[in-house]
Amino acid sequence: MRVVGYVVAGGVNTPELGGFVAEQKKKVAGSVHERLHGALHGLLHGSLHGALHGSRIEDYSMIGDCETAALVSKEGSIDWLCWPSFPAAACFAALLGTRDHGFWQIAPKGKVKAIRREYEGHTLIVQTTFETREGEVCLIDFMPPREKHSHVVRIVRGVRGRVSMQMDLAIRFDYGRTVPWVTRIEDGVRAIAGSDMVTLRTKARLRGVGMTTRSEFTVRKGETMSFTLTNSSSLEKLPRELSVDKALGETQRFWTKWSRRNAYRGPYAEAVERSLITLKAMTYRPSGGIVAAVTTSLPERIGGSRNWDYRYCWLRDTSFTLLILMQASYMDEAVEWRRWLLRAIAGAPDQVQTIYGICGERQLVEWVADWLPGYEGSKPVRIGNAAVDQFQLDVFGEVSSALSRIPQAEDEIRVSASSVQAALIDHLCKVWPEPDEGIWETRGGAQHFTHSKVMAWVALDRAIKHHEQFDGKGDVKRWKKNREMLHREICRKGFDKKLNSFVQSYGSKQLDASCLLIGLVGFLPMDDPRILGTVEAIERRLMKDGFVERYDTKKTKDGLAGGEGAFLACSFWLVTNLWLIGRKEDAKAMFERLLALRNDAGLLSEEYDPIEKRMVGNFPQALSHIALIHAAFAMSGLWSPEQQARARPALRRRAQ
Repeated sequence: MRVVGYVVAGGVNTPELGGFVAEQKKKVAGSVHERLHGALHGLLHGSLHGALHGSRIEDYSMIGDCETAALVSKEGSIDWLCWPSFPAAACFAALLGTRDHGFWQIAPKGKVKAIRREYEGHTLIVQTTFETREGEVCLIDFMPPREKHSHVVRIVRGVRGRVSMQMDLAIRFDYGRTVPWVTRIEDGVRAIAGSDMVTLRTKARLRGVGMTTRSEFTVRKGETMSFTLTNSSSLEKLPRELSVDKALGETQRFWTKWSRRNAYRGPYAEAVERSLITLKAMTYRPSGGIVAAVTTSLPERIGGSRNWDYRYCWLRDTSFTLLILMQASYMDEAVEWRRWLLRAIAGAPDQVQTIYGICGERQLVEWVADWLPGYEGSKPVRIGNAAVDQFQLDVFGEVSSALSRIPQAEDEIRVSASSVQAALIDHLCKVWPEPDEGIWETRGGAQHFTHSKVMAWVALDRAIKHHEQFDGKGDVKRWKKNREMLHREICRKGFDKKLNSFVQSYGSKQLDASCLLIGLVGFLPMDDPRILGTVEAIERRLMKDGFVERYDTKKTKDGLAGGEGAFLACSFWLVTNLWLIGRKEDAKAMFERLLALRNDAGLLSEEYDPIEKRMVGNFPQALSHIALIHAAFAMSGLWSPEQQARARPALRRRAQ
């Protein structure tokens, strides 16, 4: 058995010293020697190791198999991949650190003159074309629909001339912390650490260079060279070799067939389709749960500490997600998402959480991966999310609205959903007068947030309409009384007459972009003077450099240090408001300006920094794409607040 590349699991990534340093590391842990060693590593900007590796966020595309996803840079480097699922530990974490934390790059050896990138047709297959002085090659990256194992397939195809290529692979389990034991197998190598095993298969010649596996090869016009990386348990036998051509064909057919079901025919159809494909890729197929993003700790401001783990499912995304999936005719996905919701919130109503794991897990303990320097030095890198323990009143509105949208073909779910909804609303009648942490999950203490109270009203309103329509057994009389009390209180305490706007919280003078949802959920008509005043006030006071901020971080005590970029979903909410109040030219201009922020792969992050002109925050962000689709539906005339407020069963599921 021959060792290739990495020598000892847990060893320091220093090729010259190999296993000796791995042994000595235990003796000098915490010593001055080790701290100096780490500092020197960070100064080696020209070496293989040491320099921060992540590209600009907008330089990444995403590939996935509907159970996990990888980010691929324009330079052909996969810098983020959690295996075997979205919230699992990353085996490539160079996005949040250095090449020592795991990456897989395939690119020309010589100088690259130009790079072009796009998704193939209506798929999630990325094609990156490198143009050099010697010729041109196309790098094709994809993850086939999963069967037993998860695979990443990379194909280098010669387009013209003769191009020398280089492949570098550094597998680092446990978010870049664990160096595996790598050994040669037929047509490749195998990397093992604990229960984790990753297998690389290729016809290209491989050799070890320090703590990486390298291949140098040449492709001519019409030639191809493929590489397949497979995840499995080290307790299993080696996975069978994947047929690359067959896998490519199956992946093309899977995504093309799925995209063909899209019923949207309005304006900006390409952007809507790409956003829908992105949401599908972020859906955990075994459970139906949709993660908020595939990354953790991409900062809301470069160098800042507002870095969160978004690889989980947020209840507040449910209502609009279900709406757009159903209106785009993706009934199967909508039903599976709703089933996930029912499983996740099953139990006592007072134990409903804001966030759950992809299978409905409730324990999402937040901790810090302190060995990772963070994206462009933005620390800390957080794993898990402490917001799971917060009381957020608004989720009751999202859940109640979602449970009211039950397909006629799913009678057994409708009965269950009605029962769950009744229990939740009875509990809501007790707790809505209490303060909460709000939609933005602030860490500065509970308040009476206006948006939270509005969503509590939504919960009551949807439940009343749903139970009246389906002859439910809930205490509708009590619910109506609470709905009326809430409406009066919100209008009295949540609206500031001097500002002529709804405000962030009762008695506050601060504005909040979440108030843009008040008209969209049907709390007041869009032509109500208070809605018009709120839109104008937010434009005047929260619009910075053409984008909407969530709130003024300098004036709001949110318990967090530093600032943030412009939250993209808020800007899309403003687009929808502008369209519905009749300012259609303004809405169209702003929508197209937001579309221009998408990268060449059509993806959006959570936020945008208009000063540095770059994306910030986790990527790709489901809520940004949900808000984009929702705005497009509104602008096409396919959605209105009246439809949102109307409790009615959805269309039957599409026959297979």
